[in-house]
Formats: sequence, C-alpha cells, structure tokens
Amino acid sequence: MLIIGGGIGGLAAALGAAEAGKKTTVLEQAPQFGEIGAGIQLGPNATAVLDRFGLMDEIAKYAVFPQRLVLKDAFSGKELSALDLGDAFKERYGFPYIVLHRSDLHKVLLDACKASPFVTLVNDQVIESVEENEAGVIVKNTKGEAFVGSAVIGADGLWSKTRRYFSEDEPICSQYVAYRGTIPMSEVSVDSSMDDVIMWIGPNLHVVQYPVRRKELYNQVVVFKSLNYKEDSDDWGTPDEMDIVFKGCHPHVENALSFIEKQVRWPMYDREPIDNWTKGNVTLLGDSAHPMLQYLAQGGCQALEDATTLADMLIQHGDNYNQAFLAYQQERIPRTAKVQTCARTWGEIIHAVDPVSILLRNTILEQREADDFGLTDWLYGYKRTYSKHTV
Repeated sequence: MLIIGGGIGGLAAALGAAEAGKKTTVLEQAPQFGEIGAGIQLGPNATAVLDRFGLMDEIAKYAVFPQRLVLKDAFSGKELSALDLGDAFKERYGFPYIVLHRSDLHKVLLDACKASPFVTLVNDQVIESVEENEAGVIVKNTKGEAFVGSAVIGADGLWSKTRRYFSEDEPICSQYVAYRGTIPMSEVSVDSSMDDVIMWIGPNLHVVQYPVRRKELYNQVVVFKSLNYKEDSDDWGTPDEMDIVFKGCHPHVENALSFIEKQVRWPMYDREPIDNWTKGNVTLLGDSAHPMLQYLAQGGCQALEDATTLADMLIQHGDNYNQAFLAYQQERIPRTAKVQTCARTWGEIIHAVDPVSILLRNTILEQREADDFGLTDWLYGYKRTYSKHTV
C-alpha cells in the first residue's frame, strides 16, 4: 500500500496499516521527513489514538498537560470563560488534553514508523498523478517515476494532488492570516500562566498562547482578518497591517506581537466538505480529505481519528481495500464535515464585530461553569474505535 504524504496524518496512517498487518511505503515530497509550524493542541479524541498506537509514554516526554483552556478579551483582558482540563475532564473523556511542538509529535510518529518492519519511508517524491488499472494503483512523481501498490492513501494536505482524483474543488481563503512562533520562557511575561492555553479574542482577531516542549518554549499564534485581501496575491495580511489591527489591545497581547516571527505569514484556508473520498482502491485522509480552519484545534486530531478508524477497517476487511475504504469513509465523512463546519462557525463567534453579537457571546460565555462539558462532549467524546481489534 502507498501513502502519499509523510506528515502527521500520513505517518499515523502507516502505523494504523501496520497494526492491520499491511506493508506501506510512505512517499514524502520534502528532502527530509519533518514538520514545520509551531505548537499543536491535541484533545482526548487524539491522545486516545496515540495511546492506541503505544506512543503516549514517549509523547509525554515532550508534552505539556495544561490545566485550563481560557478565553480572554483581547482588549480589556477580562477572562470570559474557561474549561477545566483536570481530573474530571480526564475521567469524562478517558484521555488527557495536551499541547506540544508539532516537530516533537512528528518525531515520535516518525521514530515509530522507522521501528516498524511494515513501513518504508521514501523522500523527495513530488507526486503528480494517481491512476488505477489491472496492474494496481499507480502513483507517478514529477520525475516520471512510477510506484505501484495494491492501494493508495492520499495524505498530502490542503493542496492535495490526490484529491483531484475525486474533486476539482479548490481551497477557500478565509481572508485571515496567521503568524506563529515560539519564544524562550525567559522572554514570557511573568503574568502568563504556564498551566493554561489562552486564547485572546477580539473583532476579526485572536492570539493563542501556551507552553510546549516541557515548558521550555512558549508558543504564540497571532491571527487576524485582512481588510486588504487580494486574491492570488501575497500583498495582504502584512506585519504592518497586523500592527494596525492590534493597536490598543491589552499589554499582554501587544507583548506577544513583539516576539512573533514576522518573516512567514500563513494564509488560512479550508475547503467545503465533499461526500466521497474513495474510488476503487484509493482514498483520502487528513487535510487532503477535510482541511479545516484552526479555530477548534482539530486538524491534526481529525487526521489521527482517521488513522485509527482506517486501522479498524483494514483489520476487518483484510485485502478488500475498496470495502475497507468505503467503510472508513462512511464513519468519517459525517464526523469530519461537522468539525469543518463548526470550526467556521466558531471562528465567526470568536471574531464577532457587531456589538450586539459580542454582548450576547460574552454573556453566554460568562454564565457557563468551567466544569460544564456539555459543549465539548460531541468533540472530545468521540470514542468509536480506540481499542485494538474492536470493530
């Protein structure tokens, strides 16, 4: 079996296939396997998968286990709401909420793949096309070289070439842009809590902060909507515009901006959900199947959920890859489509501009208790397939 893409989703898919006794070759376009970006949040729906694959002990060496998710007003600094992540949370969902550097997560997955006799890793493979005929599924790279497998999993991200096998749709720009970075703990404000994931929210903007790598680094993400958005252009969402948008914010937010790496901007895209990912012995996984906005911190989590469901279906259906893939997508498409659309909605809520909407939002948030899990059960309580060989 061939897996296109060696990111978090592709490596997790390889581990899931290995559990089902399937040999895979992971084709990664970069010269080396690695992960870009900064921090990543993993809810219990994701740490459950890491536990299934036997990786949580290693992950715990790098991760931070926050005590709360906190929403604050980016201008007044007022705490609007919080979600306790302590014992009651872990008892309810079975697994912890963690934050860590994306490269640390990727390294643990990569090391597990390297240790598996079922996984082969190949770099420098920019894939151009996928086709299926009587010989099998054929993947061709830009050099004209071909790989032939019994099945293909496209895990090649937002700009997936594999997705073209199913849909001619294009990524949708939200007109928001993100700037990310980590800073040494010595540079962090003494008022910042090392036990919280903090999201500062305001009209058309937000900032996320939390510690990573055993609390040695502090991860920060600055996000705002550009009023200068231009399609097919990079001349929008600039650092200069960021300074204007965040002018007058709380001093802690202004301090965060002073440490953000401004050389790289990350335009934020998603796609509309599609109702089919499978054709013959080809399917999609992770962002190639369901790219979503980051507002629920679920992109990586949903890719891990994909991998555990795929493992179960491969165990159940053996070498009938088409049936395995169809059963996999039947389970996953409704779930991921809901997360995609809810991420958009949550983005509209936290970025509200209208004063009445802001007042309504804040009133609702301030009335909920930190141990009220009613709003998160649908997201974190997804427990369909987390034990080996249970289908």
